[in-house]
Amino acid sequence: MSVNEKIDISIVVPLYNEEESLPELHDWIVRVMTEYAFSYEIIFVNDGSTDKSWEVIELLQTKDGNVRGIKFQRNYGKSAALHVGFQATNGEVVITMDADLQDSPDEIPELYRMITEEKFDLVSGWKKKRYDPLSKTIPTKIYNGVNRMMSGIKLHDMNCGLKAYRKEVVKSIEIFGEMHRYIPVIAKAAGFPKIGEKVVQHQERKYGVTKFGLNRFVNGFLDLFTITFITRFGKKPMHFFGLIGTLFFLLGAGIAGWLIINKLFIDTGAKLIADRTEFYIALTAIILGTQLFLAGFIAELIGRNSATRNSYLIEKEI
Repeated sequence: MSVNEKIDISIVVPLYNEEESLPELHDWIVRVMTEYAFSYEIIFVNDGSTDKSWEVIELLQTKDGNVRGIKFQRNYGKSAALHVGFQATNGEVVITMDADLQDSPDEIPELYRMITEEKFDLVSGWKKKRYDPLSKTIPTKIYNGVNRMMSGIKLHDMNCGLKAYRKEVVKSIEIFGEMHRYIPVIAKAAGFPKIGEKVVQHQERKYGVTKFGLNRFVNGFLDLFTITFITRFGKKPMHFFGLIGTLFFLLGAGIAGWLIINKLFIDTGAKLIADRTEFYIALTAIILGTQLFLAGFIAELIGRNSATRNSYLIEKEI
C-alpha cells in the first residue's frame, strides 16, 4: 500500500518493551480489519524499547505491507510517540491503542462508525470494568473526577489509550510533555467540541509488567493544572496574572491607605505604622500584586513574538 494513499483507518500503537504481545496484537487487528473489509495501516511507534520490539516490528513489516514502523533513538514518552504517529497517518479515521493487549481491536468497527456516522470529532474508550490493581484503579477514579470538574468534559476515563479521531483532529493538535492524558481537552480547545465515549472491554495484562507508577499519578495532576491554564489563558495571560495582580495590589493599597488615615486623623496616638502587623500584610500584597501584573505583561510580550500567535484552524475556505 502506498504511504500517501488514502485509507479508512490508521491504527497508531505506541509501545515500550512489548515484544511478546506485538505478534498477537497484529494478528488480532488484521483479523478485525479483514472481517469488516477496512483499508488500513498499522503504525507501531517504538519509544526507545530495550528489548526486541523493533526486531519484531521489522519482521511483521516484511510479512504485512500494511505495517509501518517508527523507531525512536531513546525513550521520549507516550506523548512524543503519539505526536509522531499522528503526523504519519493517512487514514480518514485514526485509532490509538496500547500494545499490551489490554485494549481490544474488536472495538474498532464501532468506534469507526461513531466517527463516520454519528460525526464525533473524538471518541474515548471507557474501561468500565477494569482488571488493574487497586493501586491503579483508585488513583484513576480520583484523577478522572477532578479532570471532569476542571475541564468540563464529561468523560469517565480520560486517559484510556483506546480512542478514535477524525483525521482533522490529529493533524491539528500538538501533544508534548506528558499531555497525552489530556488529548480530549486539547482537542476541545482546538475547536473540536463533539467528544463522545464508548464503554470498551478491558483485558487482563498477558505479558510484561505495567508501566504505571505513583509518579505518573502525581505528574498527572500537575499536568492537569498546566493544560487547564494553557487552554484558558494561553492566548491572553494578562487576563489571568493581571486580574489577580490588580486585586492583590488594590488590597494592599487599601490596607495601607486605611493605616495612614487612621494614624493621621483618627488615632494619632497609635503606635507607628511600621510597627503594626497590617503594614506588612499590605506591603506583601502590594509586592505580590506588582509581580503578578509584571508576569502577565512579560507573558504578553513573549506571546507577541511567538510563532504561533496567529495560528488559527480554518475549517473551510471557498
